[in-house]
Amino acid sequence: MIDVINAQKIFELLNEELKNKIKIEVLEKTTSTNTIVKELASENGEGLVVVAGEQTAGRGRMGRAFFSPGDSGVYTSILLKPQIKPEDAVQITTAAAVSVCRSLEKLGIFDSKIKWVNDIYISNKKVCGILTESSFNSQKGMLDFAVLGVGINIYESEEGFPEDIKSIAGAVFTQRKEGLRNRFIAGFINSFFDFYRELSSKKHMKEYKERSFVLGKEITVIQGEKTEKAKALDIDENCNLITEFSDGAIKKLYTGEISIKLT
Repeated sequence: MIDVINAQKIFELLNEELKNKIKIEVLEKTTSTNTIVKELASENGEGLVVVAGEQTAGRGRMGRAFFSPGDSGVYTSILLKPQIKPEDAVQITTAAAVSVCRSLEKLGIFDSKIKWVNDIYISNKKVCGILTESSFNSQKGMLDFAVLGVGINIYESEEGFPEDIKSIAGAVFTQRKEGLRNRFIAGFINSFFDFYRELSSKKHMKEYKERSFVLGKEITVIQGEKTEKAKALDIDENCNLITEFSDGAIKKLYTGEISIKLT
């Protein structure tokens, strides 16, 4: 069965109050939806959504490539123009992570979990990555704009996952269903903008923390070439990961990367 991404179908599923704010463009194939939206940022208002069925140069955090094959995933980027400071941009990412999980629940998937800070896992496999990029206005001390990018493996591609990510990557569904990708995209947009309207309240952070699967677990903190063992204790409202290191030191991680042994 073919599950075609269709802008009109997505639009019809949006909450009524969003229909005069959201502009959806669907591309069969592109380099990177984040790149496209950044190029269009100056000539478009908030709410531009670019969705692609395939990316040839998809990007993840820390400059990594993001595997984005055709006809299996959803790769979408949203143009935002929030009046926030750069350090608060993480709230966009965290609200998006919760919104991905909520949209999946509407599709009958109830076991999605969040790995700090921006990945969604199901059955110990990464199914989704989130990348928020922003432009900083040094005169105002605020963001000019932000681009929220979400890449999710709705299905596994026919060729499967590449060898280097096969052990950690997964897909949400094994069987194709008509309209599934459109329903996911619309559900995600609806949920995200519910949070985005009150982003400064950080009300999504309680749910973000509840959906985390790293708390209480032994982790490896990766900072450049340096790795250290630690225990994840808590996540505060600013999305800092509170960690206890082997020497007993308690530190807040506001950036960087962690790994965790999945069983």
